[in-house]
Amino acid sequence: MADLKRTPLRDFHAAHGARLVDFAGWEMPVQYRSILDEHKAVRRTAGLFDVSHMGEVDVRGPEALKFLQRLVTNDVASLFPGRVLYSPMCYPTGGTVDDLLVYLRAPNDYFLCINAGNIDKDLAWMRALARDFEVTLTDRSPDYALLAVQGPQAAAIVQSLTSAKLNLIKYYHFGEGTVAGVHCLLSRTGYTGEDGFELYHAAGDAVALAEALLTAGAPHGLELAGLGARDSLRLEAGYPLYGHELNTELSPLTAGLGWTVKLNKADDFNGKAALAEEKQSGSKQKVVYFKTGDRRIVRADSPVFSAGEAVGRVLSGTLSPILNEAIGSALISASAVAQPLHADIRGSAVQLTLVKPPFVPLKKT
Repeated sequence: MADLKRTPLRDFHAAHGARLVDFAGWEMPVQYRSILDEHKAVRRTAGLFDVSHMGEVDVRGPEALKFLQRLVTNDVASLFPGRVLYSPMCYPTGGTVDDLLVYLRAPNDYFLCINAGNIDKDLAWMRALARDFEVTLTDRSPDYALLAVQGPQAAAIVQSLTSAKLNLIKYYHFGEGTVAGVHCLLSRTGYTGEDGFELYHAAGDAVALAEALLTAGAPHGLELAGLGARDSLRLEAGYPLYGHELNTELSPLTAGLGWTVKLNKADDFNGKAALAEEKQSGSKQKVVYFKTGDRRIVRADSPVFSAGEAVGRVLSGTLSPILNEAIGSALISASAVAQPLHADIRGSAVQLTLVKPPFVPLKKT
């Protein structure tokens, strides 16, 4: 894996027994002992994730808001300093370039967090659009490391290392402070469905901060968690993963993210006309979530059938450690949503029962 990119924590992971894999061109820990145990630890106490492969971009200038309003489908004008916004950004076709977080630090000063596998594509897309605006984009991805502490004990663990008043930082808000002597942007966000914080900090401080969090978290039951648990946790929570529930061919409306598409916001945005048409006509396909009552995992790309006819395919599939049954998402014809559905696992039909996510109760503050 010599050609893979590495986060500042690569050797830390190896020293703690991680199994390292190629993830979107990065050498990342998929698990430390077992995905099942790490998943349960996050739901029961807390888990520590390295997500430093994510991309960060500064957006500054007198037309920063105008630029972002054109870039994304959600309403950036609703933000105020200290608030975080989740939004897709789309092509004119309505297909999704990426989904991202937008932070407002001060007027005309925004910070974006984008998906690791899309950094180059996103920057090219944003820079092309930025030519029409008085705005400056700066790729900060090499400067930042990102640690996520997630779970019911997350706030207590982080609070033990900082004088920042974490109880004043509500869900999808952020602040700045020092954690174990490391300056951090403390964001009360995450990708597991649990309460928790994502800590953006200088890349050179990553190992010291991770070690401090592990030590402080030990009495609380904090465990290291890899990308395997991150994926099963996000699917239990019903969160989309770019490349699965969202991609260049799938719009936010098809993906069930209509709440992020603000067709009535004052500014035009990329994909608005196509998304307005899709909303009026109805999506031809829909992303749905299912459980099976069976422990056998229905893998991605497995065909989905209704009355003997193929009507779609599975997008994500895993075993829910909390429900103890296989769960997943699928892209199916809209006309098949109300029909009995099944997938094929090595010649055996597995019934799919559609459910509205999340699969487990979400715990937000």
